[in-house]
Amino acid sequence: MYLLAVSLVLLALKYFEVAPFAAMSWWWMLVPFALTASWWFWSDSSGYTKRKAQEKMDQRRQERLDKHKRALGTERRKPR
Repeated sequence: MYLLAVSLVLLALKYFEVAPFAAMSWWWMLVPFALTASWWFWSDSSGYTKRKAQEKMDQRRQERLDKHKRALGTERRKPR
């Protein structure tokens, strides 16, 4: 997502003709968008996106289980 934000900022700077970006070609403004698209393609095809989503769900599940164990008082006590 950060790469997309950088792409949009560069595009806005070019569109509003801010100093160094006004002289650059429009093709250079498209490069970050191409990098963003290639990153999304790679992350989806490699399973990176699904793996991160699964890790997040597993963490939330574990936190929920720990919360319920603490509420029931069945959580094992840590040795002193």
